[in-house]
Amino acid sequence: MSGLHAGPPPPPVFRFALDPADAERDLARLVLTLVELVRRLLETQALRRMEAGTVTEDEVERLGTALMQTRGAVLGLCDRLGLQPEELNLDLGPLGRLL
Repeated sequence: MSGLHAGPPPPPVFRFALDPADAERDLARLVLTLVELVRRLLETQALRRMEAGTVTEDEVERLGTALMQTRGAVLGLCDRLGLQPEELNLDLGPLGRLL
């Protein structure tokens, strides 16, 4: 049974490199990870507010547009920096992965 896998391997987990040549890219990855975390939290909160009926149709439209633009900006920066969106994550040790 050693050759059987339960599914695809998990995406790589972000770790800081000690190589100064990678410091800028690693910092960008960290910042983009935090932006993606905040975007996901805002998206979840927006969905809750929509389900509760506490936002107007105009607010829903503005929230949706802002969240899509933020996601597009993150993906665009990932592309420019040679990062894959799956790389935007942090290993929190015993707590697991951030995203």
